[in-house]
Amino acid sequence: MASVGALLMLLPVAWTCSPQKADYVMVSCFPNAIIANVPECPYGWEIEQLSLGGVCYSGIHSPGYYRFIIPDLTPKNHSYCGTHSEYIPGKDPKYIFYNSIVSNDTSLTVRNQPVNYNFSCMYRAAYLVNNAVFSQRVATVYVNNGSLGTFRSQLSMTVFTNSKFLYAKDAPYVIETSEIGSEVFIGIEAKGLSNRFKVVINNCWATPSPYSTDKKRWSLIISSCSSDNTVTIFENAKDSRSTFKFNSFRFQRLEKVSTVWLHCEVQVCDGERLVCQPAPCSSRSLLAEAEPSGGVLTAEFHLKGINSSNNGHLKGKTHVMQ
Repeated sequence: MASVGALLMLLPVAWTCSPQKADYVMVSCFPNAIIANVPECPYGWEIEQLSLGGVCYSGIHSPGYYRFIIPDLTPKNHSYCGTHSEYIPGKDPKYIFYNSIVSNDTSLTVRNQPVNYNFSCMYRAAYLVNNAVFSQRVATVYVNNGSLGTFRSQLSMTVFTNSKFLYAKDAPYVIETSEIGSEVFIGIEAKGLSNRFKVVINNCWATPSPYSTDKKRWSLIISSCSSDNTVTIFENAKDSRSTFKFNSFRFQRLEKVSTVWLHCEVQVCDGERLVCQPAPCSSRSLLAEAEPSGGVLTAEFHLKGINSSNNGHLKGKTHVMQ
């Protein structure tokens, strides 16, 4: 019997897959999902022996690869198959999601080299859109994610018909001279992002040119607060769309200027890890105007019927920063 046992030990092992010794993982980062691919049969491990985060045996066999998918970045228990997230603050804040694909053989003996494929996706938290033409309505932002792919998010600044924010007005938005002082309803929305991220309007201001750095500017929103009683913030940092309104105006002492450019600094906040809602404005001071630190969306407003006879004066009370 002992000789039979020795003979069995010398028999070649029958592999069901051809072992691969490629030590890499290919990651695709999307707004709502992460896909990680490892070479099939890594170091001899079958797909049912590999788990995502050491939790989920959810791999899919595709030609040449084992594919593992994290389908949701907003799970109710704040984790999906061991996925963790980290917020890195600073001048260019980022969100990082990370996980691993590990071997986990439940048999008594392990015959293959253990594997641990670590991967991560990094998303920027601040978007930068320069001089977005309002007639396009949507500014597309490509964000590097730290891995092999990118994801595309669309930030739109839209004029709506009323405070219900159900119907958008056609662009470009034209204001008749007789309508100066009327209410303008603005909605800023992020599309293609997981719903854990909230759109936060930090600052909004207007200039007589398409340049957000123009020294002639009038502030509408400062540090997420209305600059005066002509501006009303309806929703901010609660979901993927933030809304506000202001009274239309034009700049004084600027001849033949019939366009007002609206600029908004927009940031994305992870509502599951951070407090995204700004502090109540009544408890803060607006004496010092905050310098823009995030991304800027720019919209163009045309004023119709302007001529030199009115010397550029507005209907109603206005302010101009020199």
